[in-house]
Amino acid sequence: MPKHNIHAVTAAAALVCLAALGPALGPAPDSAASPSAQSAGRSGAAAPSRFVPGPCPRTPEPIEALADARCGFLEVPENRSRPGGKTIKLAVAVIPAVKPAKPAQDPLVFMAGGPGGDTFDDIPFLIESGLNKDRELILMAQRGNLYDQPNLACPEIDRFNARSVGLGYDAKQAQQLMLKAVKGCRDRLTAAGVDLSAYNTTENAADFADLRTALNIPRWNVYGYSYGSNLALTYLRLHPEGIRAVALDSVTPPQSAVLPWGWPSAAEGIDDIFAACAAEPACKSRYPDLPRTLTEQVRKLEAHPLTLDVPPPGGGKPVKVVLDGGALLNLIVAFTPRPKDLPAALDELSRGNPQRFAQARAAGSVQNTGAFAHGLTNSVACAEWAPGYSEPDVLKAGREAFPGWPDTVLAQVPQLPFQFPVCRTWNVPDRASVQRVATVSSVPALLISGTFDVKTGASWAKGVARNLSRSTSVEVPGIGHWVVPQSPCAQHVLASFFARPTAPDTACVDGLRPGPFTIVPK
Repeated sequence: MPKHNIHAVTAAAALVCLAALGPALGPAPDSAASPSAQSAGRSGAAAPSRFVPGPCPRTPEPIEALADARCGFLEVPENRSRPGGKTIKLAVAVIPAVKPAKPAQDPLVFMAGGPGGDTFDDIPFLIESGLNKDRELILMAQRGNLYDQPNLACPEIDRFNARSVGLGYDAKQAQQLMLKAVKGCRDRLTAAGVDLSAYNTTENAADFADLRTALNIPRWNVYGYSYGSNLALTYLRLHPEGIRAVALDSVTPPQSAVLPWGWPSAAEGIDDIFAACAAEPACKSRYPDLPRTLTEQVRKLEAHPLTLDVPPPGGGKPVKVVLDGGALLNLIVAFTPRPKDLPAALDELSRGNPQRFAQARAAGSVQNTGAFAHGLTNSVACAEWAPGYSEPDVLKAGREAFPGWPDTVLAQVPQLPFQFPVCRTWNVPDRASVQRVATVSSVPALLISGTFDVKTGASWAKGVARNLSRSTSVEVPGIGHWVVPQSPCAQHVLASFFARPTAPDTACVDGLRPGPFTIVPK
């Protein structure tokens, strides 16, 4: 997609100022506090939330759709369980429908992935996918995100990430530097008065419940992807009022989202990519045994890492990168290279050409300081995903997913290295018992999965669907994480779902096949 990479949606986005706000975005009457705020008010826990109109945030690249948007902040209690506590401000934008003459009365609210990704940076994907074609599209930055007050960015961690490409993925030095960065961020945020325990999925869900009431919206539709699907399910469970329909993309079940879960999800997606290659004659002939090739390369690189000087994407001075087994696996999970190029990249690597993976590793050296809210990531991961598990549990899950791989690779959760020592440093209360709960609901739901998703394996949607009595599930072949922006068929299914939540048109999925893989001559 122009100017954006679907596999790098956490980059900083752009914004412009806004025009006058219409009545739909006006603050609710004083007596119309949200359900969560009303409950809190009865117990004396917190004051009601309120919406305050204001200009849209300014971002590095202008986003055309925001030129006509209506923006402001939702002011909410930072911690709803603490009477008289401080409030925080969450950035909100309402993007008008493309068909303003007769838009649908029930708008669509979007819940971004992450946790910690910049919601506003996702706008181009949402617009290009047609989500505001016939209804308003509402976005709110989850608490702690970019453009919120406070913003839980950790430039300390951004700087570490840029430096880490020149270190072994699981090297002792990498762990020491990462923990130093995590501690530095935590100390700075807490010294500024941030209550890190309040940045969790329960509070996130209450924020969206408050937003609906503050904007005077009787009912709306919900669309969330990745962590946003976890949040949407939590929201549906705790605040079902006013929800017309819920669409979940790249499903992350709250009851299953624990640190070891990363391994079976990665294995499922990689297996599906390799199986699709084996089903394509040209790919099977050129790359006949991809599982063996991957295992051999992980073992080889973990035993003898490559150290290379590689220019980052777009050119510039070469940077030192270390390519070991852990780095290789995590580049695949990060969709670099893309699934269609993965067989060719592994074959080239096995023949002594690591260029595709090395350049992908070098891309991590480009700092995007402040765009990602690592503070929210750590607060959610450490309160909700880590409790009740340990390093041996992660290693066991890794061994089951990838038998025969080195333990040094399998000891680290994909994309969350050193997470247990990180959590000991971050030190937030255990919230597992209140978060790891299945959502049971009769609200119409759509679950969309991609068969090539190595972050949230497609099969996990099935368990969620069993508890949603009026749900429709679709698997889109050949698509990875965050399906809708990558699949015109998924866009059609989603639009038909919001038009007819109990009878979406899924016919286009039946004839889909994965696209062709890249075939490089020998």
